Amino acid sequence: MSTTASWNADRPWRGIMVATALPLREDLSVDYDAYAGHVRRLVASGCDGVVPNGSLGEYQTLTDRERAQVVRTAVEAAGDGARVMPGVSAYGSAEARRWADQAAEAGCGSVLLLPPNAYRADERAVTAHYAEVARAGLPVVAYNNPIDTKVDLTPELLARLHAETGIVAVKEFSGDVRRAYRIAELAPELDLLIGADDVLLELAVAGAVGWIAGYPNAFPEACAQLYDAAVARDLDTALPLYRSLHPLLRWDSRTEFVQAIKLSMDIVGVPGGSTRPPRMPLPEAYEAEIRAATEKAVADGHR
Repeated sequence: MSTTASWNADRPWRGIMVATALPLREDLSVDYDAYAGHVRRLVASGCDGVVPNGSLGEYQTLTDRERAQVVRTAVEAAGDGARVMPGVSAYGSAEARRWADQAAEAGCGSVLLLPPNAYRADERAVTAHYAEVARAGLPVVAYNNPIDTKVDLTPELLARLHAETGIVAVKEFSGDVRRAYRIAELAPELDLLIGADDVLLELAVAGAVGWIAGYPNAFPEACAQLYDAAVARDLDTALPLYRSLHPLLRWDSRTEFVQAIKLSMDIVGVPGGSTRPPRMPLPEAYEAEIRAATEKAVADGHR
């Protein structure tokens, strides 16, 4: 079940890289000890590495000191910095570059970078942004999330970024699984990573070589089994498991994904906690739906 046994240190962005939720105490301070334990659990359960300081990790609400400490904690807990791919997104290219430099100093294996998202950047600005962060010396994984950023890393633009800035992979979150084939045609050496949990099977069958994942925070072993079967195109195993987990996986593409995944973590006994404002507690109807789906997954034997 574990992908860790076949993990490739030369391409550490491949496999299951969990976009980690960040446990918070009741006063909304970061619980670094709980976070370290969570990272160790994920790796021990068959996940290949972690992605701290992504949207799921609420990086936008962290102070600079907290954000740097989260990376250091992840590296120490993972046991190998190559297994850590910090999110280095920021409004300014200079700030994103500083976070990439910090990741390099901490010993990380790669970084995850959104395009400029303070405004609708054109291709020239996007290319310059990725080129600047690449100068930190770590492999850069582009993150395409046109829903939230309003900047679309189309297959054509990804091919340009791969050729001109050396990006090694893309976390594809557009939801359009047809793009997998176009990306492979235009940039065959660019690794496709599943960016949304609820299109995992479709993108795995289309040739994805990794998954930057949300719901393994709560169900790492079941998600590792699902990923392994999906990339092996073992549909007899993957499809029933996918159907069973999909009521939860689809929350990864919802606005309330952070609260949803943290609630599931709390239900299964993994510290998740509240979210920092401006994220609000879940509406009662959403909480009831997520709770029921999580409890059903537990009853079905998923871990």
